[in-house]
Amino acid sequence: MSFLGVEASLTGRRWIGPDIEVARAAEALAQQSQLPAAVCQVLARRGVAAEDAEAFLAPSLRDLLPDPRSLRDMEKAATRFLTAVTRRQKIAVFADYDVDGGSSAALLLVWLRHMGHRATLYIPDRIDEGYGPNDAAMAALARDHDLIVCVDCGTLSHGPVAAAVGADVIVLDHHLGAETLPPALAVVNPNRQDEDGALAHLCAAGVVFLMLVEVGRQLRETGAKGPDLMALLDLVALATVADVAPLVGVNRAFVRQGLRVMARRDRPGLAALADVARMDTAPAAYHLGFLLGPRVNAGGRIGAADLGARLLACDSPHEAAALAERLDHLNTERREIEAAVRAAAMEQAEARGFDAPLVWAAGAGWHPGVVGIVASRLKEASNRPAIVIGLEDGIGKGSGRSISGIDLGAPIQRLAAEGLLQKGGGHKMAAGLTVAEDKLEAAMERLAELLARQGAHLTGAADLRLDGTLMPGAATVDLTEMVEQAGPFGAGAPAPRYGFADMRIKFAKRVGDSHLKLSFDDGMGTAMEAICFGAYDGPLGPTLEAHGGARFHLAGRLDINSFRGRQTVQLRLEDAARA
Repeated sequence: MSFLGVEASLTGRRWIGPDIEVARAAEALAQQSQLPAAVCQVLARRGVAAEDAEAFLAPSLRDLLPDPRSLRDMEKAATRFLTAVTRRQKIAVFADYDVDGGSSAALLLVWLRHMGHRATLYIPDRIDEGYGPNDAAMAALARDHDLIVCVDCGTLSHGPVAAAVGADVIVLDHHLGAETLPPALAVVNPNRQDEDGALAHLCAAGVVFLMLVEVGRQLRETGAKGPDLMALLDLVALATVADVAPLVGVNRAFVRQGLRVMARRDRPGLAALADVARMDTAPAAYHLGFLLGPRVNAGGRIGAADLGARLLACDSPHEAAALAERLDHLNTERREIEAAVRAAAMEQAEARGFDAPLVWAAGAGWHPGVVGIVASRLKEASNRPAIVIGLEDGIGKGSGRSISGIDLGAPIQRLAAEGLLQKGGGHKMAAGLTVAEDKLEAAMERLAELLARQGAHLTGAADLRLDGTLMPGAATVDLTEMVEQAGPFGAGAPAPRYGFADMRIKFAKRVGDSHLKLSFDDGMGTAMEAICFGAYDGPLGPTLEAHGGARFHLAGRLDINSFRGRQTVQLRLEDAARA
């Protein structure tokens, strides 16, 4: 049954309210805990019992941090890493070119610098070398180094690890493992097939952090002391959010604590990045995912692959400012490239139809640095798993994104095993692949078949799920801050959305290229501000601006807007329907 009677909103979505069971649990929780109903709705949706509410609202890293040694090979990896440090051996860090890889590398580089040790950073070029370790790079690094640490990559790199003759290799990763592991000294990965999956939600930076926790334990046993690990949590938080890791368990504590560390602006790279992104408020998960993350990623997508990691690891404010400026320019360039590819991919995918188990598009010359972002846009438009592939010289390099409940990584890995892909891997929600152009159609057909077995073709148009209704007068700063205590919100923990029923629009104005600023009230005197980003990319902007006095149901998330020291609540508008 639809919520507020909205079967088809202005964006074509049906509104869904909280489940009966969740609503009842929220009501019981409110009675037992004396917390506001809006907070209890979030807690009930997350399955939090009344006796656990206080601890959930104040997640403690001490309480939630798992024993690093619960992961296979962890003790071995930490011991070898520490041996390399104490014996002053040469260490190389081989990292992926995305935010998680850059943050993971920076964690190690910063930790080593505090210990008076320098390491070599190596990040492969996305176009020339592709994802993960390759034979030539690993062999070259092995000639000059005693230890190679592969972060956010390496779990499927059997050949390249074997090519590292003369050096020990440690893999710290989170991508889905195969039945056999590469011949590394240690492979620490919560998504190894022989792991129990209890820590499968960690990103690579989370795995690296746990190794540093274990290294710190081993150091203390010798009477020595390592760097302050809590000061490194800003990097872990950035990676966790940007890699769309579920914000559950210890990931919540990583992000919550990491945001506090980031607010201190102690890390030159992140401070410079916040400045070029014109962040003028305390950092929140939104900023990590939409302002900082894309800029760190820009180097790996269309520029020098190591720019992001270098920025995150650097300790010079002057160097940080220069790197951040360069990444900001690259991000602007990336957006222009992405827009062109997105338009072509969307047209192609729509022609194929959005009702298949898999939505895909491929095109000659599409930049491999933006295909993942465009796949996300196709996924959002269709509510189906999506693959976007750039073709060049008979080879396609692509990236895929999935929807909740549909595992994309395992089928991609299966296609590689079956020979339809040259290589492929990833995790449930995201994957990468390389395919010969003459096998493209067959590979996509087979992938669609495997996804259909999971029910990918049964998902309807994306519904908008709301947590309840609010009146403008109830949406206070205090309430919004309490709701935020149930966060941080993101993947696996969606931000609560509220409906404002039968509202009168007082003012509506286009701002920037495609955004809408408006104010509304309930006819009883209490007005509220709202912002809708990208409103003019669809029907929301034009319809609400030309409201003609009509009343609307409005839906979105609560935000605190700070201006000249004054805080007010605004609605981040996501949808609307005629009342």
